[in-house]
Amino acid sequence: MITARINQIEVQVPEGTSILDAARLAQVKIPTLCKHKDLLATAACGICIVRNKGGNKLIRACCTPIEEGMEIATHDREIVDVRRATLELILSNHPQACLTCGRNGECELQTLAADFNIPMESIKRHVKDTPPDCSTGSIIIEFTKCIKCGRCVQVCQEVQNVWALSFLDRGFNTRMAPAGDITLAESPCVKCGQCSAHCPTGAIVENDETPSVWEALHDREKICVVQIAPSVRVTVGEAFGLPPGTNLTKKIYAALRRLGFKAVFDTNFSADVTIVEEASEFVERFVHKRGPLPLITSCCPSWTDFMEKNHYDFIDNFSTAKSPQQMLGVLAKTYYAEQLKLDPAKLFMVSIMPCTAKKYEIGRTEEMYASGHKDVDVVLTTRELARMLKQSGVDFLNLPDAEPDSILGEYSGAGTIFGATGGVMEAALRTAHFYATGVKLEKVEVEVVRGLEGVKVGKINVGGTEVRVAVAHGLANVETVLERVRQARQNQEELPYHFIEVMACPGGCIGGGGQPYGVDNDRRKLRIAGLYTDDRERTTRCSHENPEVIRLYDDFLGKPLGARAHELLHTRYTARPLYKR
Repeated sequence: MITARINQIEVQVPEGTSILDAARLAQVKIPTLCKHKDLLATAACGICIVRNKGGNKLIRACCTPIEEGMEIATHDREIVDVRRATLELILSNHPQACLTCGRNGECELQTLAADFNIPMESIKRHVKDTPPDCSTGSIIIEFTKCIKCGRCVQVCQEVQNVWALSFLDRGFNTRMAPAGDITLAESPCVKCGQCSAHCPTGAIVENDETPSVWEALHDREKICVVQIAPSVRVTVGEAFGLPPGTNLTKKIYAALRRLGFKAVFDTNFSADVTIVEEASEFVERFVHKRGPLPLITSCCPSWTDFMEKNHYDFIDNFSTAKSPQQMLGVLAKTYYAEQLKLDPAKLFMVSIMPCTAKKYEIGRTEEMYASGHKDVDVVLTTRELARMLKQSGVDFLNLPDAEPDSILGEYSGAGTIFGATGGVMEAALRTAHFYATGVKLEKVEVEVVRGLEGVKVGKINVGGTEVRVAVAHGLANVETVLERVRQARQNQEELPYHFIEVMACPGGCIGGGGQPYGVDNDRRKLRIAGLYTDDRERTTRCSHENPEVIRLYDDFLGKPLGARAHELLHTRYTARPLYKR
């Protein structure tokens, strides 16, 4: 342990702790712009400078370990003046577009400028007139708002292993851009949105499609219906000042009806359907030897995109089951429309998702039009939903609770944990065990796949046979898992895993690129806890026991993996080049 003093306050911390982290223990807030809890310190912004007694220079708190006997000053007059000058330099290269920026009110640069009371320009403004990159339809890069902190580059390269973003040029001309100075759509980008989730300003934001949803809601010819993803219920409250993990499921149902949606569905229902199909696939491959192992989950569109570009040798291992979003979309425009005798051409399906890649998913293959129409018309992120609610005048937090439309709304606890890393695996094992043995798992909580460790592995006893599973989240972690499988194949050894779950975003969907800003592991844990609480409180906790899912198969789909199920609920994958030309 190291003993030191920060602003005359004694602190004891483990050796190697940064001055920045040590200061937090002394309730001293050192301002930063480039440092994020998920990422390594880069010392790029220079805002976190401090002084060590007896030292002849200012040091950067984010990347300097505190040492025995240090006496750190964090806010003397010179330090504050240097920070203010640094902020003024950053602002001199930043547009004055706060009122029209997607991060207005949630911008870290805007907050610091207010904290340091910078009321006027003291340095001549120089902002390059660079048009935004809107090429993906999911994520927009506003190059003029970039402050060169490096967060997006680091998360894209190191956490996600995608390498779509980099720094180009040198000195004053240094800029962030897609690698090779091409458009984002031409790059290896998988639209996961982790760059936007970690950007401190409005330089990278989701493509805001709320205007098209408002237009549809006001169109009397359209029948607007909506679905909400598992994780949205425990994150949207953060936009209204509630603690992470607060479950607002029934208030979301009520609010969406107030907005004008004619039917409110729950993606948890189709998560249950996804599990019925995916667990059936696993049993076919594992028990009946009809197909290659390991089976790999496919409900994350950034992961499927990443796989098709980087790991297409595993295409045959991918579950062909569509994501819950796409399943609910096609079921709304077939089963729901049939039951209520509605014209599916008039149905306008909106998805509320935690994910920017879901905007890409709705048009990625022809199977996403299995109803004969575009199965999902528009995807909004959690952040976009929060904006709509605030704009609508609905007193969201004080609404009475409401219920979903039962035909596509009833869900099990297994459906809700889809939003957490390991949740898809746990839900699938609950059902696969029953399908394989006819016996329900004695304990439905599968603890070995829970938690925030980057790669989780475990063994489950299924009818006396060992099932080896792996869960990876954050795309950089998937390489470890897949390489073990490749090595086993090459050496003709026993497979290390029979079943693999991958989620692109750290923490799973609760850490998605479209979630409320400020995510870190502390917040991820609270969001995940909210989902597990919902699971525990559900009467039905296994997907195959959901009575509305049973009715769906009895009345409409037939059997899992049957002809109609394959036609509507399954898709395909194809190898694609890493760079578009």
